[in-house]
Amino acid sequence: MTMEVDEIRVFESVPVGAGQRRGTRAMAPGDIPAVGRLFNRIFRRQDHAPENDLGRYLETVFFGSPHYSPELGSVVHENGATGIDSAILAVPMAFMVNGRPIMARLLCAFMADGKAGAVGAARLARTMRAARQDMCFSDNASPVSADHWVAGGGIVLPIQSLEWQRSFLPLTAAAILAGSHFPIARSRVLVGALRLIDRALRRLRPSMRPKAEGECRIEAAGVEEFLECASPMLERFAIRPAWSRAEFDWLVGVASMNRSLGTLQCRKVVLADGRTIGAFLSFGKQGAVATVLNLVCEGGRERDVAAAMFARLDAEGYAVAVGMAQPFLMNAISRQRWLSFRHRGYFCMVTRHADLKEAAERNDIYIGGLASETWSRLLTDF
Repeated sequence: MTMEVDEIRVFESVPVGAGQRRGTRAMAPGDIPAVGRLFNRIFRRQDHAPENDLGRYLETVFFGSPHYSPELGSVVHENGATGIDSAILAVPMAFMVNGRPIMARLLCAFMADGKAGAVGAARLARTMRAARQDMCFSDNASPVSADHWVAGGGIVLPIQSLEWQRSFLPLTAAAILAGSHFPIARSRVLVGALRLIDRALRRLRPSMRPKAEGECRIEAAGVEEFLECASPMLERFAIRPAWSRAEFDWLVGVASMNRSLGTLQCRKVVLADGRTIGAFLSFGKQGAVATVLNLVCEGGRERDVAAAMFARLDAEGYAVAVGMAQPFLMNAISRQRWLSFRHRGYFCMVTRHADLKEAAERNDIYIGGLASETWSRLLTDF
């Protein structure tokens, strides 16, 4: 998505007094303390300045992309009296749409300071309407936000709004996942006891163990190998991330900062004759959760690659694997036992291009993982 400078200037700063500004403008590095404080107030219910770690992270993510420019970055609104009262944090991402390059914008947070920020929020939302966007998307919108996206000419992708969860140790997995809301559920004593029960159940219920299909093997790979595999395998999609080497390396770098999800690692799926038919990029938290960011494969090899991935993650000792649902993988994923889906937040998109909207609505799109917000520490830390 490309936001023209003139569009930002629709509500650009208007002098209201010495040293005061009001209106909508591109976010600058000097705004980080105010935006960080707003983030704490809205999402953490804590009215204090951002810690150094949060400030550095905001600067790295929202000003560090190889595609960053003020016209493609985050947007803030100032009210002229108390300063910034609302903001949209955004990361530019390059996509290919029907063979042509488009600069999209991933919206990571939409913040407004209560009633005081209502006017600013409305003005910010107006800049994100479909008529002004090449491509703009969010992967975890709330129901109210999703309604605003649709009212602004956008669409909701229902399948990408789901998260699949494949349990290898069901009782242990339930405790670990519940621990994000109830910390006592992930206590060592409870998780240890449930793990023993799960192991006993696995002897009684062989279906708990995923099995590979076909003659595939899993090999460790570097992230650069994932990019080499992904580029040709994604060409079948009308909408797909462009992932230049510079952007991909930057995304891997910022994703690797999310230590709460574990270690970022890559595996490739190889046939007996040595041909690679798929690859997956995931976070791994030893003995707990494997978070699959991206899974790619040759057309027609979805079942083989998905089954091989689950078998490998199970063998590595994870209690559960989770990942964003993708239309082209639904048949392969749904064949797994001990599988469930949950609503993860609405995946919303706006665009002024009819062919892009039509391709997204018919699910001719590959998006998510590194091409979304799954990796962001704003979702898991601070």
